[in-house]
Amino acid sequence: MFKILFFSVVLTAFALSCTQQEQRDSMTVDELKTKLTEGSNTIILDVRTPEELVGPLGKMNGVINIPIQELENRINELEKYRDKEIAVVCRSGARSDRGTKILNKNGFNAKNVIGGMLEYRRSKKE
Repeated sequence: MFKILFFSVVLTAFALSCTQQEQRDSMTVDELKTKLTEGSNTIILDVRTPEELVGPLGKMNGVINIPIQELENRINELEKYRDKEIAVVCRSGARSDRGTKILNKNGFNAKNVIGGMLEYRRSKKE
C-alpha cells in the first residue's frame, strides 16, 4: 500500500512540475497581443517556411523568420535579442514548441505561442 501511495505522490508531483514548466515557457495569443500593444520588448520568431508566411494564414507584422529546420544552424542571428523575450510562433504550436526548447537550451528567454497562427487568425475574427 505504501508503494502505491508513494508512486502516486511522485507521479502527481512530476505532472505538476511539467505543467508549471510548460506555463513558464508558453504564452497565449491574447498575452502576446497585450505585450505588443503595451510596447514590450518582445520579439516574434516565426519558425514556419517562407512559403507559409505568404499562405492563407499570413504572418504577423515585424516577425523574424527562421524555419525550424534551420534554427539550430542560424541561432547566432538571434544573438542581438538575447536580452529580450522571444515569442515563437508557427502554424499550430508544435514546431514553435520545439523552437522554444532549442532557444531556451541556448540561454534565450523564449516562449511558445500556444495555438500558433491558427489561434491568432481565429482571435482576429472575434
